[in-house]
Amino acid sequence: MKHYKKLKTTIIAIFILTSIFVSCQKEKVHKKFKEGKNTAVFTTKFVIVDNKEITNVFHYKEDGTWQFNSDDNYENFEDVAKIVGLGQIIKIDKTILEIADLPLGYSASRKSKNEDWTIQKIK
Repeated sequence: MKHYKKLKTTIIAIFILTSIFVSCQKEKVHKKFKEGKNTAVFTTKFVIVDNKEITNVFHYKEDGTWQFNSDDNYENFEDVAKIVGLGQIIKIDKTILEIADLPLGYSASRKSKNEDWTIQKIK
């Protein structure tokens, strides 16, 4: 009987610790873009060639296009622009799926891949 009580207490302790651990984990987001993975999107050489983190995303209201940028500065977008498939962007950074439902006319920004997105209307 002693062994049963000790086993029961151990199982309850494991359950409680597991519950605490799971609740502290960042919630996994299972969103999908409504656009297909072959949809052309805009990005920069900084993201594609230099492997910089995507920190700014724009979903333009005028034509529904997406743009995925790093924090790098540039004078002329055409000088650094790249057009790739949405699937390539998702492969580079799966956390992009967190904002797959970003409305038309809005942007999302963050300081790093480990930060939460801030959503705002494009001015």
